[in-house]
Amino acid sequence: MATSLDYDAIILGAGAAGLMCAAVAGQRGRRILLVDHAEQAGKKILISGGGRCNFTNVHTAADRYISANPHFAKSALGRYTAQDFLALVESYGITWHEKTLGQLFCDGSAKQIVEMLLDECDKGRVDLSLGRGVTGVESHDVGYRVSIDGRAVTAPALVIATGGPSIPKMGATGFAYDLARQFGLKVVEPRPALVPLTLGGDEILFRELSGVAADVVATAGKTAFREAALFTHRGLSGPAILQASSYWRHGQPVGIDFVPDRDSGWLPAAKRTTPRATLRKLLGGTLPDRLAETLSERLGMTGEISTLTDRKLQDVERALSHWQFTPNGSEGYAKAEVTAGGISTAELSSQTMEAKRVKNLYAVGEAVDVTGWLGGYNFQWAWASGWAAGQVL
Repeated sequence: MATSLDYDAIILGAGAAGLMCAAVAGQRGRRILLVDHAEQAGKKILISGGGRCNFTNVHTAADRYISANPHFAKSALGRYTAQDFLALVESYGITWHEKTLGQLFCDGSAKQIVEMLLDECDKGRVDLSLGRGVTGVESHDVGYRVSIDGRAVTAPALVIATGGPSIPKMGATGFAYDLARQFGLKVVEPRPALVPLTLGGDEILFRELSGVAADVVATAGKTAFREAALFTHRGLSGPAILQASSYWRHGQPVGIDFVPDRDSGWLPAAKRTTPRATLRKLLGGTLPDRLAETLSERLGMTGEISTLTDRKLQDVERALSHWQFTPNGSEGYAKAEVTAGGISTAELSSQTMEAKRVKNLYAVGEAVDVTGWLGGYNFQWAWASGWAAGQVL
């Protein structure tokens, strides 16, 4: 391991943002040490997208990110785009495909993305220190001293790229926040995001539908997503719910529109054309049968629709399009794909990711209070923020 001042920068965390930052800075001629307590670089990359890595999204824009400052992400995202990362992927001959909603995946394996980033680090002669824990970080008269398994290395610049506490079984921790606070940076309270929600009380009955999925519109606060919702043995999941969970706060309801393609007045109209039909039969055309049956029973709608007034049928319509669940919690960091909150953007330059009040201290990726939607947005933030810091180290 290098002696004092053998590095221009030490980057803590060999995930998506740390690898990108190291590669960019290394290829600019900087002497970089990339450190991670995990034995392997890019562990979250390897499990992402079912092992195929949803590495970016072609619809990336700042309005698809949650942050106390909704404008913060614009600079980095604008300067290193999804097309820029895609060009890098293609330059390595990695084949890819687009799934729904602009999501790009490897045809092969997520390992290809990690190998590509490690090759990029090799081009920049980045030193890797894997499988060794950081036992201390402190200011030094020339910058920063980092103790790695008891051995000290120093550099003028330090980058926090250790992510958030989501998926602790992968070794994720809140180390980034402890470090930020140590240097006097504010932290926006972290919380699990892109996470399944749990149901209790009377809504426990819906657990009987475990494994049933339907195309819905899920709403939390003022934000709505149309994708699949999945009932689980603990509550609600699926892309629509994961998306809504990032905007959900404890005690709030989550709205579900089970009939997003039905126009107002569809039930009274059905009464005139098919008066002997039941609600279950009418819903069965668009919803799984078990779900149609459960909703009909919960609404007390087991008989023929001809027996009900138009007003009652309109009430049923409203219930189906504005169904409200009140989750009693989420499945927490263990099942959260990312962490919302983190190092406050008010503390950082949006151009360089450097701390405004602490010279040569940077924060990138998930450690920062910028959280993307499901579907490759968080990886694009990692690439863009890592690139932005790598340009100035």
